[in-house]
Amino acid sequence: MSHIRPTKFAHVVYRTRRYEQMLGWYKTVFGAKIQHQSPALAFLTYDDEHHRFAFANMAALQPDGTEMERRGAIGVDHVAHTYASLRDLLENYARLEEEGISPYWCIHHGITVSLYYADPDGNQIEFQVDSFESSEEADDFIDAHWDANPLGVEFDPEEWLSRLRAGAPESDFLLRRTHEPVSPLRGEIAGFLSAD
Repeated sequence: MSHIRPTKFAHVVYRTRRYEQMLGWYKTVFGAKIQHQSPALAFLTYDDEHHRFAFANMAALQPDGTEMERRGAIGVDHVAHTYASLRDLLENYARLEEEGISPYWCIHHGITVSLYYADPDGNQIEFQVDSFESSEEADDFIDAHWDANPLGVEFDPEEWLSRLRAGAPESDFLLRRTHEPVSPLRGEIAGFLSAD
């Protein structure tokens, strides 16, 4: 199977204990604007991408713990790469499965359909496809739905790929049904992420 490559670099997510200072710095340095912010999580962009940076406020998410744990939680959480289509994303998933490389999380965030992988050192990588054709549509989804479910809905990539290969259109998969439950894998922090 040939390699299907991402079409662009999408975003980077940082874990920080200097949440407000980091937001201020990235707003100043990049001229970024806040797309969504809660006490625990913020998304910023400086161009037509729905977000180029995200910040996890570890002081809110992990207030306790040893000094070593607190220091170890700071830094890059993951980097994201965008594929041209859902078909490309899932065909790449199938190729990687054949190589014994599996995602640890398959989630429909609403604005993206995403597969998360970890490299041999544990660095986390998100492969995604955008759910909307324009940033305005993604921004509208964020405004309307992220307070209720900022993480998304898990999905089975095997089932989706099978349906795509059988002829189902990509549009059947890209719009997240907002009534579906928060991801159980990360659901324990979902309420906190959207709290004001």
